[in-house]
Amino acid sequence: MTGWVAIQRNPTSGSGRNRGVLLDLVRRLKEHGLRPRLFSRRERLGDVLADPRRRDELVCVVAAGGDGTVDDVINRYPGLPMTVCPLGTENLFAKYLGLPRDGRSVADAIAAGKTRQLDLCTLNGEQRFAIMASVGFDADVVHRTHSRRRGNISKLSYVRPILESFAGYRYPPLRIYADDSPEPLTGGLAIVSNLPMYAMRLPFARSAVPDDGLLDVRVFERPGRGQLLRYAWSLVRNRHERLSHVHSFRAKRIRIEADEPVPAQADGDPAGFTPVEIRVLPAELTVIAP
Repeated sequence: MTGWVAIQRNPTSGSGRNRGVLLDLVRRLKEHGLRPRLFSRRERLGDVLADPRRRDELVCVVAAGGDGTVDDVINRYPGLPMTVCPLGTENLFAKYLGLPRDGRSVADAIAAGKTRQLDLCTLNGEQRFAIMASVGFDADVVHRTHSRRRGNISKLSYVRPILESFAGYRYPPLRIYADDSPEPLTGGLAIVSNLPMYAMRLPFARSAVPDDGLLDVRVFERPGRGQLLRYAWSLVRNRHERLSHVHSFRAKRIRIEADEPVPAQADGDPAGFTPVEIRVLPAELTVIAP
């Protein structure tokens, strides 16, 4: 195989102990006869890809970081094949693809050239995401976490925001419209999934698959702190979908409204406030994976 590989590095994730992973990736790509090029500045990679010749010679873009870096790549470089060198906290997208935190293994997958076509999702026609989005309590935690972000986010970064949201979130009622249905479902929390996993491997939608052209939606009907704890316990035991007040369905388009602005998030990043429209983009992403 000939050609070059663009490695879009998260400057923070690619430092410290992860530096060795990146070095292994670069060395192994060279052993396969590929030309790796490392980019820390997103704008610089965009400038290089503006050259049609360089774009044609590109094998793929490697998102070297966490799930936020994955979303950055799929938003900045639509239509280009990509893969992941997982260097973040959760690395949900890489785990789904079976890509380990091992530079040599990622390079071997790139050289093998096995690809898959996966769905992406778009929020309000602008922000693309690969894993899931939510509106309600979960998104309020994300907004609070990012408002005080200083560098990388770890699991401990969420502890204080979770406590603050638990104490202060007011659970405004949501109206969820699926496809062309004129009648909404109502609920306190809405989860829209493209992959069957979320942070801490919580199984919001085990049936979700990212190549069926559909969104997997879970609407948690009952609001309030006590009910939130009951939902969390059912979720940990993977029994939430058996509850009559948890609605599970699939759709191609979801619109979520409320009488006041309610926070939304996509793949762990803030995504504004309601109203929110989420659409599936079937087979939009070409990924290289084992």
